[in-house]
Amino acid sequence: MSTTHAVGSLVRARGREWVVLPGTTPEFLLLQPLGGGSADVAGVFPDEGIEAATFPTPTVDDLGDSTSTALLRTALRVGFTTSAGPFRSLAGLAVSPRSYQYVPLLMALRQDVVRLLIADDVGVGKTIEAGLIAAELLAQGSAQRMAVLCSPALAEQWQRELSAKFGIEAVLLLTSTVKSLERGLMMNESLFDRHPYVIVSTDFIKSDRRRHEFLLRCPELVIVDEAHNSVAGSGLGQKGRHQRYELLRDLAANQNRHLILATATPHSGDEEAFSNLVGLLHPDLGTADLSSPKGRELLARHFVQRRRGDIRRYLDEDTPFPSDRLTLDVPYSLSPAYRDLFDDVLAYARDQVRQDAGSAKGRVRWWSVLALLRTLASSPRAAEATLRTRAANSEATTVAEADSLGRAAVLDESDEETLEGMDTTPGALIETDADSATDAVTTTKATERRRLLDFAKRAGQLHGPDQDRKLGSLTQQVKKLLANGDNPIVFCRFIDTAHYVAEHLADTLGTKKAPVTVISVTGELPPAERERRVAELTATDGMHVLVATDCLSEGVNLQHGFSAVVHYDLCWNPTRHEQREGRVDRYLQRKDVVRALTLYGEDNGIDGIVLDVLIRRHRAIAKATGVAVPVPGDGQGLIDALAEGLLLRGESSRDQLMLDIDLNAKAAELEQAWQSAAEKEKASRARFAQNVIRPEEVARQVEEVRAALGSHGHLEQFITASLSSLGSTITRTGDGFTAVTATLPLGARTSLPLGLRDPLPFHSEPPADPGHAVIARTDPAVQALARYVLESALDSTVAPHDRPARRAGVMITDAVRTRTTLLLVRLRFHLTLPTPSGLRQKVAEDACVLAFEGSPNAAAWLVDDEAERLVDAQPAGNVPPPVAQQWMSGVLHGLDDLQPVLAQVAEHRAQRLLDAHLRARAGASKDAERSRRGLTVTPQQPVDILSVQLLMPAQGAQ
Repeated sequence: MSTTHAVGSLVRARGREWVVLPGTTPEFLLLQPLGGGSADVAGVFPDEGIEAATFPTPTVDDLGDSTSTALLRTALRVGFTTSAGPFRSLAGLAVSPRSYQYVPLLMALRQDVVRLLIADDVGVGKTIEAGLIAAELLAQGSAQRMAVLCSPALAEQWQRELSAKFGIEAVLLLTSTVKSLERGLMMNESLFDRHPYVIVSTDFIKSDRRRHEFLLRCPELVIVDEAHNSVAGSGLGQKGRHQRYELLRDLAANQNRHLILATATPHSGDEEAFSNLVGLLHPDLGTADLSSPKGRELLARHFVQRRRGDIRRYLDEDTPFPSDRLTLDVPYSLSPAYRDLFDDVLAYARDQVRQDAGSAKGRVRWWSVLALLRTLASSPRAAEATLRTRAANSEATTVAEADSLGRAAVLDESDEETLEGMDTTPGALIETDADSATDAVTTTKATERRRLLDFAKRAGQLHGPDQDRKLGSLTQQVKKLLANGDNPIVFCRFIDTAHYVAEHLADTLGTKKAPVTVISVTGELPPAERERRVAELTATDGMHVLVATDCLSEGVNLQHGFSAVVHYDLCWNPTRHEQREGRVDRYLQRKDVVRALTLYGEDNGIDGIVLDVLIRRHRAIAKATGVAVPVPGDGQGLIDALAEGLLLRGESSRDQLMLDIDLNAKAAELEQAWQSAAEKEKASRARFAQNVIRPEEVARQVEEVRAALGSHGHLEQFITASLSSLGSTITRTGDGFTAVTATLPLGARTSLPLGLRDPLPFHSEPPADPGHAVIARTDPAVQALARYVLESALDSTVAPHDRPARRAGVMITDAVRTRTTLLLVRLRFHLTLPTPSGLRQKVAEDACVLAFEGSPNAAAWLVDDEAERLVDAQPAGNVPPPVAQQWMSGVLHGLDDLQPVLAQVAEHRAQRLLDAHLRARAGASKDAERSRRGLTVTPQQPVDILSVQLLMPAQGAQ
């Protein structure tokens, strides 16, 4: 006959104590061992001899030193799989969120269906904020499945972040992985049915068939990264943006689907694009007057946007952003041989664009010669490759098609689909139509080819800093940066240039005593290989330089290994410069100042204008308004005027004057539009500033979390104190410490995961390299250590010197004036959480310190703050072992008298936990109120007494 065991109750089976978990039935029990983690959960049948159990009380044989209570408390907290704080997921995370990062989570919990736009600045931590919400929704049961939509270049980074920090193991759905994943599907089964957590690239999902399948089987929680790339505004939208917007609009039409959008540029001065974006969150937002009080109030529930200055110091907590970004523009001039080649190529370009003007072939020539000039300004190797390569857009049959292909190959567009592959070297050679292959055409074609090959030969003779002064200037600047202690990233426009620069720097930099490691990373590598190479580079000791193309300019975190950016090639889109610099100027950058250098040719006819009119004006407007916005229309009018001036006009003074007048007019028109866009963005940030969640509300929730789980500092103290007491040697490092494990007791050593290094490096922040550990509750090495500390304290067969913590202690101290007893108790609660699919049961655990003065049968209880203070009491004298045992024996015999008070403590803590959940979900909407209905918290009795410590006054012990 089966016996029902309540969720959260304690049972004994297989020779040890277990906690009953949700999902248990009379016929089958899900159990977690006392002191164990989620990996130790077991399913047990009732006929295996399961019986109710009580937590064993301490004995006089458990006497230890003064650190036992603190160590046991942290060990217990690390073992919690679900804490007694206001959130159900935080106990299982490997990241310690900053206080300001709780704001989006609190906003999300106030909505029955989460619709949120997270628009914090670059580098503030939008991935962590979105991950917190996702982890909480999954832990509560409000969502069972999740999809992240992002660019293919960022897919693996998202996978790593979700796994390392949130314990969410997501599958990559990319063009390169889909075939292998589909092989294992059953008939009529979808990839979205098989895999509950997926990261989907836009390249994969954009086809009609894939989009249709996704809409049919889409998970109930969707996160959209770089959401601005999925919304077209009032300008010339791109086809890809419109397709992605249609997909998101269809996803948002399901009012039961959670939708989290993330972008650092939600507005950018384009009112229509912003309305389309926020309209995905609530139907009324797309048409509401957002300047009205009602419109602002509605938007405030769904929109959070903070600049760095808003949260650099938040709730008395400083966030380590770099305090300044120093920019420097470094000019160089062409060598005589390079100048001659440039002039000859420019003359050739002018000849080309005058042919077939207005036709598709003419537009192909136009874009091909522009590409040629860009590669020539980049490096002689990129120019040589271009001169020997057929133009990719030479197959265009219409002017529109030629322009579309040409812009993608030549201009620095910021759309995520053009970012991948944009660093390939374009072609310059244009094939003549076969149908018109007359003798004259064949002769012309051969002449053109010979001319281009002659240019290529001359470009090949310009390699090296003697003829390529740009390369020589870079070498000088990189040496200065390295001497200043900065490891730089050198950004190039083309793959050939990146390899050319990396080869030269590798041969030139460093000495045998101070070597410099140089690598190149380009779009020819898959994203995983790019990340691997960067990780290997930053793991090396000493100085290093990364040469990269713009495949690493967006969404990639590079602040841990680099503190400077060099723009080797000017971008024709200033947003790309900002994105490059944002890779290092972000949260957790260790340098207080980051440096950004821009090389530009002062005599090549292109760089000077782009720098003055686009790059420098972008900086000036951003500095004046406090916001950075893209160039209106990507500066297309100015770029067209520049290209037209270079290619369609002659070299006379009159032609130059006309070019200057035209460019000045275009520049003035652009600046006016640009300034207007920046002012609109600035106004929108002030108008839509986050004001739904007050700082004092956040402070209350953060206090609840840290009270339940402890702080990062407490965890580090626990690890170092436990390892030291077990015989390890601790050595501090720049981002943590190392611990020798070879000297640990056999039981402690064998409890650690296999494959760890010795000494074992502990890092302050994830992720960690293989064989390393992170100072985080969920790290396997930390969990193993906590489990050993707790289990060895509970196991009397473990030798005393192999037990870092004991369950009983006696101390003479100046911290008390009368006999005081300190109790560490373990509380278990049974939670019922309302979800869209019904009520869900959870177990919450808590550990708290209680204290009373006098004897157990006449206890005078202290308030919580006073009890917490006594945890840090220091001994003021020695107690002879026989006396300590006698004193402790009297306390232990009276523990039964404390149970009525402990039961009241459990009821009080249950109500406090319920209140914390209600506060976190308190909102004005009826939907939010419905989500609170049915939420209950019930304490599990009796309360477990983990440890007892007797504190005696140093003078007049009683």
